[in-house]
Amino acid sequence: MTMQRLLSVITYALTTVVGLVAFLYPFWLPALHQSALQQQAHAGDSALMLTLLVAICLAVLLLEAQNQGITTKAVALLGVLVAINATLRFMEAAIPGPGGFSPIFPLIVLAGYVYGARFGFLLGALTLLVSAIMTGGVGPWLPYQMFTAGWVGLTAPLCRPVVRWLGGPGTHAEVAVLAVFGGWWGLLYGAIMNVWFWPFAVGSAQMYWQPGVGAMETIQRYLVFYAVTSLVWDLARLVGNTLLIAGAGAPVLRVLRRFQQRFAFTYHPVALQEPR
Repeated sequence: MTMQRLLSVITYALTTVVGLVAFLYPFWLPALHQSALQQQAHAGDSALMLTLLVAICLAVLLLEAQNQGITTKAVALLGVLVAINATLRFMEAAIPGPGGFSPIFPLIVLAGYVYGARFGFLLGALTLLVSAIMTGGVGPWLPYQMFTAGWVGLTAPLCRPVVRWLGGPGTHAEVAVLAVFGGWWGLLYGAIMNVWFWPFAVGSAQMYWQPGVGAMETIQRYLVFYAVTSLVWDLARLVGNTLLIAGAGAPVLRVLRRFQQRFAFTYHPVALQEPR
């Protein structure tokens, strides 16, 4: 592994660690002033987290472009895909779909699968940032949405070994694997996002966290909370992701791979001979 690639891996690992700490640090506090208002959760640190995450995305882009991990042509494509996805989310805000359904996740999954984990993370995180600005959805929840959507794209290449085992790219199995993967992330996205406010909420002891509760009991309470409050909502996202990838996955993959082939070239300037 080259030094540049090692530095890139370390950067993404640190970014993931920062995200995990941002979600989980309230559970480590000895005491917590809880509030039933979700808008007050992380109200004091969300601006710092958003600034840090945007700075990380910019630093990653500069680092990848410098090391050719993501070429300038791919950066241009990233901007186009972010704009497309942000527009889809704007349309979703204008005409809401059922439950937690959102049309932005299939493209994050497919692009992350084709172009790699680093591209997928940036597409997911920047999609949520740009779409939040477009729709007025900026709030203390935004950096956590950016982290989680980034993780969707970051993990998409994990489907590649399964696809190769089932017959390789271009087969019906490829689309089926990605559809299942996107469907499960429909549930997982909601389950992770709930954690950003859950430690600050109050209610029945069977469903909400309290300082001093053990790890196993915390998990049990959260599972009850999720099943009661969010499972049906997130099932709409699961079904939506699965159906969109199953129906449109094959043509979108062909388009993404066509761009990948067109971008897989480098310029070799030819020295002009002086006229005699």
